[in-house]
Amino acid sequence: MEIVDLSVPIGEDTLSPPSVNLKFQMTSFHRGPGFWQASKVEMLLHTGSHADFTKHVQENGETAVDVSLDRVFGEAIVVDLNFVAPNHGISVNDLDQHCPPLQKGDIVLVRTDWTEKQWGNFPTYYLESPYCTPEAAQWLIDRGAKAIGFDCFSEYCARLPDFSSEDFIIHKIILENGAILLQQMTNLSMLPTDKRFKFFAPFIKITGAEGSPARFFAILDL
Repeated sequence: MEIVDLSVPIGEDTLSPPSVNLKFQMTSFHRGPGFWQASKVEMLLHTGSHADFTKHVQENGETAVDVSLDRVFGEAIVVDLNFVAPNHGISVNDLDQHCPPLQKGDIVLVRTDWTEKQWGNFPTYYLESPYCTPEAAQWLIDRGAKAIGFDCFSEYCARLPDFSSEDFIIHKIILENGAILLQQMTNLSMLPTDKRFKFFAPFIKITGAEGSPARFFAILDL
């Protein structure tokens, strides 16, 4: 058995998406004699590897405490699009050609290798990333994906500081159809593309939270 960590590191140089453009901050408190430390953090819930829930796009949508873990754990497949260029719009044609057979209830991880190449290189990571088209998001939903993860900045409009809620179409398509959106993944190049594997996305159970930091990982049978 091999555990593959699919989460990005975050720290003082990490920026949130341009829509808020908040830098991660951690403040540590100490007490002596000897060493003792307790820290607080200030960050957008959508900084680094995270899960999004319907409250992100609907006023009365579900939050982190409403989402059961079975919705982010299960059988997963990889759509290998590692060939795409910066600013590529992931299309239905891309999925038709490269998505393995998808079963209802699968978790789909869309691989572009963008995070492996550009994470930490802000704002390029956000502003030049491949992204998902609405048609491609709907294609995955129509075929029964219960959660969809990206290793790129999946929503084109979110790179723009002045987008409106109605522009947030990829999130709306995925979340309003009952699926979970998983973002800022990495190391998808370490996963098989010819077979299924177990995937896990535990997140913090925060009351009222429209998103939550997550630790993505896969378990592979050797």
